[in-house]
Amino acid sequence: MRSLGDSPTLWALIAGRAALTPDAPALLDTDDRRLTFGQLRDRAERVAAGLHARGVRPGTAVAWQLPTRIETVVLSAALARLGAVQTPIMPFYRDHEVGHILRQTSPALFAVPGTWRGFDHTAMARRLGAPDVLEAYDSLPEGEPDTLPAPPSDGTRVRWIYWTSGTTSEPKGVLHTDRSLIAGGSCLALALELGPDDVGSVAFPYAHIGGPDYLVMLLLCGFPALLLEHFSLPDSLAAYRRHGVTMAGGSTAFYSLFLAEQRKQPAGGRIIPTLRLLSGGGAPKPPELYHEVVRDLGCALAHGYGMTEAPMITMGSPRDPVDRLAATEGRPPASMEIRIAEDGEVLLRGEAVCQGYTDPELTKRAFDAEGFLRTGDVGRLTPDGYLVLTGRLKDIIIRKGENVSAKEIEELLYAHPGIADAAVIGLPDPERGERVCAVVEQPQGAGPLTLAEVTAFLREAGLAVHKLPEQLEVVDALPRNETLRKVLKYQLRERFTKA
Repeated sequence: MRSLGDSPTLWALIAGRAALTPDAPALLDTDDRRLTFGQLRDRAERVAAGLHARGVRPGTAVAWQLPTRIETVVLSAALARLGAVQTPIMPFYRDHEVGHILRQTSPALFAVPGTWRGFDHTAMARRLGAPDVLEAYDSLPEGEPDTLPAPPSDGTRVRWIYWTSGTTSEPKGVLHTDRSLIAGGSCLALALELGPDDVGSVAFPYAHIGGPDYLVMLLLCGFPALLLEHFSLPDSLAAYRRHGVTMAGGSTAFYSLFLAEQRKQPAGGRIIPTLRLLSGGGAPKPPELYHEVVRDLGCALAHGYGMTEAPMITMGSPRDPVDRLAATEGRPPASMEIRIAEDGEVLLRGEAVCQGYTDPELTKRAFDAEGFLRTGDVGRLTPDGYLVLTGRLKDIIIRKGENVSAKEIEELLYAHPGIADAAVIGLPDPERGERVCAVVEQPQGAGPLTLAEVTAFLREAGLAVHKLPEQLEVVDALPRNETLRKVLKYQLRERFTKA
């Protein structure tokens, strides 16, 4: 990895890499389009000029809800050039979540893909009262860069608002700076030790906090990444092979998907011959899965730990001992301090940690008196500094690396006339990490309830597709404690994990 000097902002990284290796490929896609680092810088500046003509200035709030495409990365880079405050929104969020985000951030501009995968995002944006809607799927506004103000120079200003469901029914806005995102991406780059001959891949939504993580790694290490607008196997394998991808992954669910596909092949045939590394995070990784990947896929596996509030906390390295790669989440970089509280909760302090939330009260509750972030995860540190996660304090479900709020789904289920009470839990799933299971009580005299009926009801209520329950269990009574009558979800997890 070559040093780019003192690069306090994301734009300084983009400009620095473009100066070092302007003709090296940066972004690839499944249609065989490509953008070099020099072209990324130049096009981002032209788009920044187009946005500037549209009224976007340093500090202007801009939301974007776009799939993983070259245009999306260019738009985000252009906003970084202007010093705007970006609000990336997951492309599968719908009226409920998007409406909340727009109310919280009041963006002057909302970029959407138009109709994408059968859903009209433009109509939703207008329905929700967005003041200026830009369709940015395959075309972006451009102008002359000489009209632009000077690039931002302070990497410590809040210029990013990412969203996480957490344990509440409404998404939480997480405040990040260029510095915190660069710190996260630097951790990834240092641990994985990739170089200009590598080819990465982004198969997850670029609007995820992992998007800038990955971009920073590309800029620091100088290699390209294949962007997949829609990831599915085996369909995506042709693009992986055509571009010679050497590193793939995203989360535990991706490992399982690649593994399942490999097991369909004849003995000795590799689904991606150039693949040498799987990496990711976002969900627990069973130790046995590590050994299966190494044995069957014939590549290394380096797993890490991150969250929207701190995009990269620890990361495994291919150089780590096998037992540490299999059974831990890797080690933190020098810029991340981890403390284990008395109750086992993992506490964080460091450059990659966010500045707090859009809600000041949430910020007060999230940090302790010494400035450590309470993660809600439970774990321990090994004597040689590796982190082992053992559970969660937070009542969330991590499905394919994405947080799903149980409370949000429960509150919607309560409105169903055939449901008297509900508890939503996560159950272990080899492909998803966890699957969403709704356990319900029915009122007396109610008719039989089906999973299809429940999911149709939740869709109508505006719940995002990735949060829909995949399992329904009807019980006579939910187990509760004898004091506050709280539902004992651990009993439900034990019961239906064994079922």
